[in-house]
Amino acid sequence: MQSLPDFPIIGIGCSAGGLEALGKFLTHVPAGCGMAFIVIQHLDPNHDSALPELLQRHSSVRVVEASDGELVQPDAIYVIPPNKDLSLLHGKLHLLEPAAQRGPRLPIDFFLRSLAEDRQETAIGIVLSGMGSDGTFGLRAIKEKGGVTLVQDPASAQAENMPRSAIEAGVADIVALPETMPGHISDYLRHAGQATLFDESAQPNEVINALEKVIILLRERSGSDFSQYKTNTLHRRIERRMAVHQVATLDEYAVYLRANPNELDLLFKELLIGVTHFFRDAEVWESLRTEVLPALLARYPEGKGMRAWVSACSTGEEAYSLAIVFREVLEQMKPEARFTLQIYATDLDPEAIDKARKGLYLDNIRAEVSPERLARYFVAEEGGGYRVGKDIREMVVFATQNVITDPPFTKLDILTCRNLLIYFGSSFQKVLLPLFHYALNPGGVLLLGSAETIGNHNHLFNPINHKARLFQRSGKAGLVTGLFFPGRLPTIVGPTEGLAHGKGIDNLGLLTDQLIQQNFAPAAVLVNSEGDILYFSG
Repeated sequence: MQSLPDFPIIGIGCSAGGLEALGKFLTHVPAGCGMAFIVIQHLDPNHDSALPELLQRHSSVRVVEASDGELVQPDAIYVIPPNKDLSLLHGKLHLLEPAAQRGPRLPIDFFLRSLAEDRQETAIGIVLSGMGSDGTFGLRAIKEKGGVTLVQDPASAQAENMPRSAIEAGVADIVALPETMPGHISDYLRHAGQATLFDESAQPNEVINALEKVIILLRERSGSDFSQYKTNTLHRRIERRMAVHQVATLDEYAVYLRANPNELDLLFKELLIGVTHFFRDAEVWESLRTEVLPALLARYPEGKGMRAWVSACSTGEEAYSLAIVFREVLEQMKPEARFTLQIYATDLDPEAIDKARKGLYLDNIRAEVSPERLARYFVAEEGGGYRVGKDIREMVVFATQNVITDPPFTKLDILTCRNLLIYFGSSFQKVLLPLFHYALNPGGVLLLGSAETIGNHNHLFNPINHKARLFQRSGKAGLVTGLFFPGRLPTIVGPTEGLAHGKGIDNLGLLTDQLIQQNFAPAAVLVNSEGDILYFSG
């Protein structure tokens, strides 16, 4: 396999008013900059484009129309041809027939997503003037991979919808005038290209101390403790914010955070950001629809009120996807018995939960949701976008929750935890998987993310579909060694002699149940000072 390009590749999306913005941007890109630019503009599919010639008037860098299979080179600007989608793989451009032949298309999202996958943390995405919201999902994908995003100041755009959509979605690292963006990119690359800011071999104690200060500031601001996060994840996300602000050392960044609470909010979201969309990984949902859920329902011929927990639900797309697929399975099977599904969807980010409750999404979801599902389960809003239908929204209860410190939901038939474990260190992963085993009913279904596994917990879960990361909880009874339950239980004051040996468990259980009910905890455990589990309840 050929080596990947080691120069910056910048994706630029624009629509109405984009020509003016592109001209201002390219005028300030110097010759010999060593970068490549891929321009994605909404074009008339039925006419040849004069865009390369028009842009060449503003640029000292070579401008060409992108061709299929072309290897991207530095010091060049590539323009998408009409009526094509453009993708990037190993630094090579590929032209594809548009997925949507009718109605609005989303070529900017399509390319920026492929840019994010191909370039990972080196991806750079820009959204300029344009109508609609194309580009917002693509910038989110770039941020999730650790790249950087720039958005035109809406006040300077002929059409502010696209820039404003990206800003309101919280996916803009830098909001600026088009003519200043080349300078911002150069500054960012200069700082991001420095030797790692976390060289612990030099002064490890000082670096660790500075990182702990950042974690403390985050905890004071958000109430969330990120000390369980993978060190590499923390480093990468913090380094990115430091490069955006051109801060040289971690100590300086801690000082900057104290003086700028808004940056703490941005860093908090940076650490939580994840790409989510409806029916992500289509084969997973097809397996759930055709095999897994029908088999689960068949276990209860008398019917059942089923329970599901979607952890780290972000803005709700996965929870609603599960509700829709469950409805489709019922319609397909037409069971005589009555089945219902109550979904508990939780996330650490209260703003994401607020958006999820509203169930209102951008027009971009047309790329993820089939026309049949849009017509059946969504309502088009007059002001734009689609809202999830009331009957589906009523199946889901959204709540803020910290999976590290708050009690889990229990007696579950379905538990999804996709792309959350990858952010935690191995020690905490070993805690969560036994917890998930406890939370699920025997035979319940666990769904993990594509990059996650059950590790050495084969005794707790049986594989249903390895590729789809679908597992079934084993029916083995008894407590799991090392089980730990997050949550805050009321303190019980009084003698506890002998409890570790099983004496007095019945009375203690009654008391604990009463305390749990009074504090609305969905599950809890009582341990003694030695860490022995005395009682647990779900």
